[in-house]
Amino acid sequence: MPINITTSTTTSDELSWQESALCAQTGPEFFFPAPGSSTREAKRLCGACEGRVACLQYALNHDERFGVWGGLSEKERQNLRRRSR
Repeated sequence: MPINITTSTTTSDELSWQESALCAQTGPEFFFPAPGSSTREAKRLCGACEGRVACLQYALNHDERFGVWGGLSEKERQNLRRRSR
């Protein structure tokens, strides 16, 4: 599924994925690890989450610069943005 990297305002529909997201069942430290720590476990959980694509889209639309969103790290999201231009 292609990712649409556009800026938008936040709507309740845009955030509906959060209700069933697997990350809501874990602590934030899991998705915002200390610098140099592994993101492997967070990415594995994201891979099993049905809200992963919506989460990634949200992070790209809102320029989330920290943490794992939609299964991608900060650097991976930055690379995706560059490739999309």
